[in-house]
Amino acid sequence: MKDLKHLIYFEHLLDEAANELVMQAVSEGKHAVGYTCYHMPEVLLNLDNCFSVRMRAPRTGSLEISTYYMTNYLCGYAKALVERGIEGGYNFLSALAGGETCTEMNRTLEHFEVLQLVKNEKFFVSFIDVPFKVTPHGLEHYKNQITKKVLEPLHERYGTDISDASIRKAVAEHNEVCRIITEIGDMRKLANPPITGYEFHVLCLVSYCCPKALIIDKLRETLEEVKTRVPDAKPAHRARVVVVGSEIDDLDFTRTVEQSGALIVADRFCFGSFPGRQEIILSDTEDALTQVCRWYLQNTECPRQSAMHRVKYRNDHVAQLIKDFNADGAIYEQMKFCTYWSYERVIASQVMPRDYGIHMLSIDRPYISGQSGQLRTRVQAFVESLEITKLRTPQKEEN
Repeated sequence: MKDLKHLIYFEHLLDEAANELVMQAVSEGKHAVGYTCYHMPEVLLNLDNCFSVRMRAPRTGSLEISTYYMTNYLCGYAKALVERGIEGGYNFLSALAGGETCTEMNRTLEHFEVLQLVKNEKFFVSFIDVPFKVTPHGLEHYKNQITKKVLEPLHERYGTDISDASIRKAVAEHNEVCRIITEIGDMRKLANPPITGYEFHVLCLVSYCCPKALIIDKLRETLEEVKTRVPDAKPAHRARVVVVGSEIDDLDFTRTVEQSGALIVADRFCFGSFPGRQEIILSDTEDALTQVCRWYLQNTECPRQSAMHRVKYRNDHVAQLIKDFNADGAIYEQMKFCTYWSYERVIASQVMPRDYGIHMLSIDRPYISGQSGQLRTRVQAFVESLEITKLRTPQKEEN
């Protein structure tokens, strides 16, 4: 296929957390608010004079210093953020907002605060307590936590407008980005999609890591480009897969999977489009903050919510994605030492084939996979098994 016009530019933006659009917005007087988890509502970090930056540590190398402060047995993402912070990679931030959803990430946020990794006198770190269940009491607690620990400090330190009107405006801007990403993503349902999983991952990451006001025009242009893009007559892939799991912001991971013959047609992982790039529909009968908080609590797909009905909800969603996007199987990935996803992945490796008839590959991986030979070999073997399954299916029907 013809290369996307802005792909190289987007890739360049993802080379650094402090990319040129982030630094442009900061130079214009905007305040960058970093966040590490879906449970910190992205849309509420884009109010008035603030913009959200989902935290990444691209091109991470050695983690020796962060390991000294933390431990070997922590997820690579948590340590990579501390390592990059010690290197001075996040001095553009005005705040860092996180949730007490993961002990490992709690340690990361504590180190940002204790070691004073961001050289900004007004910089603050916030922790919110996120409920495990969706109940009226839990929703009220969640809303109060966000108000007192995120919104009010932003207003007091930076004069941010946190009114209902400001929230509704931010939701409208958020929804436009979601519509663009969703429309591009839906084209992957086609038998021969005009966009690859790698390209879609780049677009999705850019929408999380750059000020939306500065990237929206190029996203709109890319959508129109993809609509008229002519795919290669003979697809390069041999199988279609849904990737499910923990945080992925390593483009080499998706590149390696697709170079191994598996086209990624849906991304049900952190930093993916499911969830995170669905529109938030607001009504006029209730305040916007309550509706936003309810939406994030109800639509989370984090295995932290371990009640059986929530586990089934996540399994059902994966099965629906495989059906909607005509996938042949699923790849469940988990970052090493990620507690929640280690349980989810092991359970899914039994439940999905047995109860849903879904073929799956189960892997754990470091934060930065690079061009992993082991990953490539395992994906190639999985693709071959899916091909064999498709060949055998007609034989079974004949018999």
